[in-house]
This record gives sequence, C-alpha cells and structure tokens, in this order.
Amino acid sequence: MSEDPTGADFPWKPPSFFDSLGDEFLSGAEGDTVSLAEVQSSAKYIGLYFSAHWCPPCRGFTPDLIKAYKDVLKGKGLEIIFVSSDRDQASFLEYYGTMPWLAIPQGDPRKGKLSKRFGVSGIPSFVIVDATTGATINGSARGKVSSDPTGAEFPWVPKALNNMSAGEGLENINEETALCVLLGGCSSKEVKDAAKAALEPIAEAYKAKGDELLFLYAEDEAGPVEQIRKLTKQEKIDAPQMVMIDIPDEGGYYVSPATEVTADTVEGFISAYKAKGLERQQMGK
Repeated sequence: MSEDPTGADFPWKPPSFFDSLGDEFLSGAEGDTVSLAEVQSSAKYIGLYFSAHWCPPCRGFTPDLIKAYKDVLKGKGLEIIFVSSDRDQASFLEYYGTMPWLAIPQGDPRKGKLSKRFGVSGIPSFVIVDATTGATINGSARGKVSSDPTGAEFPWVPKALNNMSAGEGLENINEETALCVLLGGCSSKEVKDAAKAALEPIAEAYKAKGDELLFLYAEDEAGPVEQIRKLTKQEKIDAPQMVMIDIPDEGGYYVSPATEVTADTVEGFISAYKAKGLERQQMGK
C-alpha cells in the first residue's frame, strides 16, 4: 500500500521473473543491446550478478566469476546479466567494461524489482535461473563459483545435505537454522559413512516438505569448522557431534548429547529443538 497509495496496480499481483527482468540488455559498454529472446535462444540458464564498483568484496569476486564464465560456465549454457548498484554512470561503465557478459543499465528500475524478488540484502550476490521457465535454480550461488571451479555440479541445484568442510551449503546459514554434524574427530570411516547415510534421507524429506532447516556435515576440519567449534565450544572427540546453530536467533545454539548419528538421534534432536526442550546457549560466550 505504501508503494502504490493510489491503488493503480491493485490487486498488486507479484510480477513474474520475466516481468521483472525486462526484454532488453546491454551487450558491451559501447551501448549495443540484445533482447530476451536472443538470450533464450543461446542460453539454458541466466545468472544475475548483483554487484557494484564501490564494493570491495565485489571487485575481489568479479575476476573469479569472469574466469569461471570464460573457462566453464558459458560453455555449459549460462549467460550472465550484471545488475548494478553503482551510484553513477561513469563508475558503472568503468566496472562493466571489465565484464564479458550482459547488463541492465545503471539506474534502471529493474534493479530494484530483481533485488526485491530474490531478497538481495548484500552484494556481491549471484542467482541462477532457468532461462526458459524463469524458475529459480539457486538463489545463493556465489559460493559455488569457488567451491566448484570446474562446474562439475552446475547449475548448482541446492542439495538437501551439504559438506560444509568443502564450503557447501553455507550461503543461507545467517538466515536459517542449521543442523551441523561434526565428523572431523571420527577415526572410523565406517562411522562417518553411517552418519551421512542416516542424515541423507532425513534431509531429503525436510527439503521435500519445504522446511527451511539446513542440514550440514563436516567431513573433516576444513572450511568453517574450526570457527564453528570455537563459537560452540565443541572440542574434537572421536565421535560424531551434533549442534543446532540458530544465527537468526542472535547466535543461539543447542548441543545434542548423542554420540552417534542415527535416524532416531537426528529426529529426536530436531523434535526437541522445535519443542523448545533444549538448553539454549550463546555463540561466542
């Protein structure tokens, strides 16, 4: 109502992806353009790259994305469209001049529509969409550019169960509760394999019903595991450790007393968390 006080667009039907995307894009800093139909004729997937020249993390990530695009991703049917947050035309043109893909012009209202559609609250952000249907394939694909440099798993459909030691599945950990199973201390490969086998069908079931609980495991101590152990006071032991991390709740976490991962211990831990039957602890304290 605040955006349309006169009701001109009532009943405020949400625009489709293609309504928000529009039909014309810059192709190079010289001002040439291509249509959506031309993009769809050659691409299976559209990557929306939300970025800006003034953003240091963006400038650090852009060369990696350019390399991945040239070496792997374009050949797999991806076309990228730069969605700029640059504050002036000169900065936009300087930054876009380094990029080998398409762009929405600086200051175009499509930027706001797309940012709202995909919940972009920070940049850089990278989204993968099906070029034919407009369906979102991965709303947080930035981490995949570095964790899968060969594009072996492209278009990076989110998994139900992710190995956070390899940098998988961490894109939404600040927004969603995560069940983290730490296996780095286990000396037995059989114990690790059994834990993953128990987690997989549970994670798949929760994903199928649209539950936003993240399922993560740590195969070893790589990636963010050391920091997670520090923040949740989990010393490494020769057994699986299950921790529920709830960063949206101001960094709360919960520890399972179980030292084995089975369908019963996992489901019991989740149920106790949802029933508020566990002791809440504070990360970092």
